[in-house]
Amino acid sequence: MSANIKPAPLEKNNLHPRNKHRSRYDFPELIASCPDLSQYVAENQFHNLSIDFKNPEAVKTLNKALLKYFYTIDLWDIPEGYLCPPIPGRADYIHYVADLLAAGNDGTIPLGKNVRVLDIGVGANCIYPLIGTREYGWSFVGSDIDQKAVRSAKNIVEANALSDVISIRKQNSAGHIFTGLVNPGELFDLTICNPPFHASLKDATAGTERKWNNLGQSKAGSTLNFGGQNAELWCEGGEERFIRRMIEESAGFAKSVFWFTSLVSKKETLQGCYRALKKVNAVDIQTINMSQGQKVSRILAWTFLTQDDRKEWKTGFQKYKIII
Repeated sequence: MSANIKPAPLEKNNLHPRNKHRSRYDFPELIASCPDLSQYVAENQFHNLSIDFKNPEAVKTLNKALLKYFYTIDLWDIPEGYLCPPIPGRADYIHYVADLLAAGNDGTIPLGKNVRVLDIGVGANCIYPLIGTREYGWSFVGSDIDQKAVRSAKNIVEANALSDVISIRKQNSAGHIFTGLVNPGELFDLTICNPPFHASLKDATAGTERKWNNLGQSKAGSTLNFGGQNAELWCEGGEERFIRRMIEESAGFAKSVFWFTSLVSKKETLQGCYRALKKVNAVDIQTINMSQGQKVSRILAWTFLTQDDRKEWKTGFQKYKIII
């Protein structure tokens, strides 16, 4: 048994207060919702029910059960080798950006499908749109450069009859983020993004090996239980270059989006991003801290809208006045 492995806490107090995953997993309830999970659940060394997080099928089936039990997503699957995201952390992002929108709406979270969100890099798993639609009724456009991921996300949307609130688009240019994706005159209240973390395939492989070690097993060169294609895990220059490119391009869509946001995994990334935001004359910049277990991250948010612009956005388009 690795010294790094500790019993799961009864409550994950560091997650957002509205996060449905703050309590320890109730495996009997999850199995009742998704019977396939039963084959992967057993008592661990702490005499608690759990799964083997080194088993990719077990992790994927746990995700299916969580989505079914908490979000009434009946059908969910991803192609082999694609990123299988930790749902509690993904839900945290959605809840924190809901608070960000609430701050511009007299403290009330805007609900309903007239609140439009653009997910940059939706992935084959389509997690952010699924959670955001179920929690707040928002509508989503998910984009990706990977054709197989686009097809998988579309299949999930169609299988759960969510095509009226979630649409998936392919970004055909690897050199662009918003250009060629946001249509003329199209408006979004929010953009979200979980950018590629690593700067190279070598870095991504080393990260995989560290995660295996944290799970109590050395498995060098192996595929991580959470999966991930190259475009999901790394890009040249890592997350800082990706986010700075996003910032530069966002200036061309200054009046098309209320809040641009991105996850930032490394705090060292922030200073370069702040400089880029100053260069493009962002009006308001916010950094929102998050943590899941020992992992600390943050959301970087920026807008080009002045206070007068925001009043016009709120009253002119009536987006925030629509409720479920």
